[in-house]
Amino acid sequence: MKLLDLIKENQALTFNDLKQNRVFQFDEMLYKVPDLPEYKFLIFHYSNNSIESLMAFFSYWSYENTVITLLSDSISLELKKNLEELYNPLYISDQTREIIPDYGDVSKNLPFKLFKSLTAKECSIAAEIKLLLSTSGTTGSPKLVKLSEQNVVENALSIIDYLPIKPTDRTPLNLPIHYSYGLSVLTSNAIAGGIIYTSVDDILKQSFWETFQKLEFTSIAGVPFVYEMLARIGFLNKELACLRYFTQAGGRLNEDLIEKFYYFSVKNESKFYVMYGQTEATARMSYLPPDQIVEKSGSIGRPIKNGTFIIDPETNELCYKGPNVFGGYCETHFDLNTYVQPEWLKTGDLGRIDKDGFIYITGRLKRFAKIAGYRVNLDELENLLKGHFHLTNLACINFLDKKILLFITNDRANDTELLLEYIRDQFGIHHTLIKVEIIDEIPYTLNGKVNYQQLQSNAVEPNVNRIG
Repeated sequence: MKLLDLIKENQALTFNDLKQNRVFQFDEMLYKVPDLPEYKFLIFHYSNNSIESLMAFFSYWSYENTVITLLSDSISLELKKNLEELYNPLYISDQTREIIPDYGDVSKNLPFKLFKSLTAKECSIAAEIKLLLSTSGTTGSPKLVKLSEQNVVENALSIIDYLPIKPTDRTPLNLPIHYSYGLSVLTSNAIAGGIIYTSVDDILKQSFWETFQKLEFTSIAGVPFVYEMLARIGFLNKELACLRYFTQAGGRLNEDLIEKFYYFSVKNESKFYVMYGQTEATARMSYLPPDQIVEKSGSIGRPIKNGTFIIDPETNELCYKGPNVFGGYCETHFDLNTYVQPEWLKTGDLGRIDKDGFIYITGRLKRFAKIAGYRVNLDELENLLKGHFHLTNLACINFLDKKILLFITNDRANDTELLLEYIRDQFGIHHTLIKVEIIDEIPYTLNGKVNYQQLQSNAVEPNVNRIG
């Protein structure tokens, strides 16, 4: 099955751009890419949620020999250049640049910026690869996930199987499409939904909710940070008769808040879906049915259609199998010549499965944090900071998937602002999601390793970003 063929079958679909105040049919979203080679090639698409960015994405997807790398257009120029050197894309689609060295502008007659390399040579790309996504949701690392068209289609269809998506829906695209969760909202609603609204304001702004009431959006999607903020600003007191369902993924939401949003959904006669997934599974692996939220409190639900979970008997690691599982990682263009799906996707999460088949996360096997929907490898973060700032006494831990706690010693206290700025630029994480703790010394175990357990046990609720 081809993604665009499924989308074209949806007669109810339109894209309504709030910036232009204009409605687009799907065939108006597709443009011809100029001067295409016959071989399989790579496009870097620095995306946002404008109508032009979606036009670019669907246009590139329409060509069999295209591999799209979805990246945020808000990352630093330095990082863009680094990634482009590693992957050597034939085309670059970036609305923020007027000139790219060694690339020619081929944007004539296109509503979006497109540049073609003057020097790139053909590279070997596996036939299955169609899409590359960042493992973290940002682009702090060159490591990307290799996905096939089947991965994307199977993921979208599995979501349609359990979410009550209808042709009469009015869906705001309020998550970035370079993030697997946001992309899944786009693909599932493009196949089965109605109106998709582009160029919407930030969901935490008053203007978004004014538009929500005016246009009567029928669904919203959010990561834990969004729901935590919505709870603080009085969302739970609203009456939203038009809201049919709303979804949460991208990390663990506090169980008390999950229950509060569940009772909000009951009051408003809507449905609240708590979901679990990873970029390596093209976004989705499980969901918790709304009517099971209270009874199965703390669970991530059951596997999606055609998906299976097991618990590794030796490590208690949660492992997943399904047609939406990726074909491996890549860090340079040399890694694009293979696409090999693992027998089981090792999630990095520790878990258990109850007698009814509901899955529970009990911890993390490795040191990852999911912050505001973005997955961060804490070991990688530490190594980057130590190398860039020539630090030896530094450690970071995850606090309940709410914030990253960064520990430095007194002698480097003056580096605080620079550290926050660097993390923002390299990982796309806002400084309010990081708390810097200045301590006398970093604790170590007897074998000379950082004592993360001690740091974790001494951690307190980071209600306020004390520094930065």
